[in-house]
Amino acid sequence: MRYLTVLIISILSIHVSYAQIHELGVYLGGSNFIGDVGATNYISPNQLAIGGIYKWNRSKRHSYRASVIFSDLEGLDSKSDDPRRQQRGYEFSNGILEIAAGMEFTFIDFDLHTGRRLTTPYLFTGLSLTNHDDTYFVNGVQTDEGSSSWTFGIPMALGVKTTFIEGLVLAVEVGARYTFTDGLDGSTPASSDLQPYRFGNINNNDWYVFSGITLTYTFGEKPCYCTN
Repeated sequence: MRYLTVLIISILSIHVSYAQIHELGVYLGGSNFIGDVGATNYISPNQLAIGGIYKWNRSKRHSYRASVIFSDLEGLDSKSDDPRRQQRGYEFSNGILEIAAGMEFTFIDFDLHTGRRLTTPYLFTGLSLTNHDDTYFVNGVQTDEGSSSWTFGIPMALGVKTTFIEGLVLAVEVGARYTFTDGLDGSTPASSDLQPYRFGNINNNDWYVFSGITLTYTFGEKPCYCTN
């Protein structure tokens, strides 16, 4: 009986030691595209980006994180600093759905149970999966292929977050996404039959950038790393 009691206490201790705090909230910001059509400014949001975000804080210094973000990517050659693009005059728009997951690392301990106001820079990286329409250009006009594709990518974000109201965390973030496709802007058609319509730099894949804020609500049990 004594050994059974010790076993039960040990199991409960393991469960409590892994109890963590969670965050659930919204993402609101803007997006901009970097590729073969339009401007190549790194941070220049021109379309709305909105979505949801979830974090599981495993320690004071790192969290597992997942998000779903909707946006339109837009590129206008007329907004480019490249005279060749300005003369070409292409423009495109493509709606995307991004699902991303990975790990967030903070520069300073971020213990949400201390009761004090906390502020820290952070980094986020992981893996993304983005759905987009397949398009190509005919005589300078964007044309729909009638299909859509999923592409993997690598998100790389830098931000600052703070606990400004009890139970809420506000963050400001800029995050670039390197994708494993060159077809977000229609410069590389998905169909093999349309490859003659390919243009641009075939050695560079597309990027897009999200710039915005997150507001999350915290909930969950006090984790094992708390001291008070």
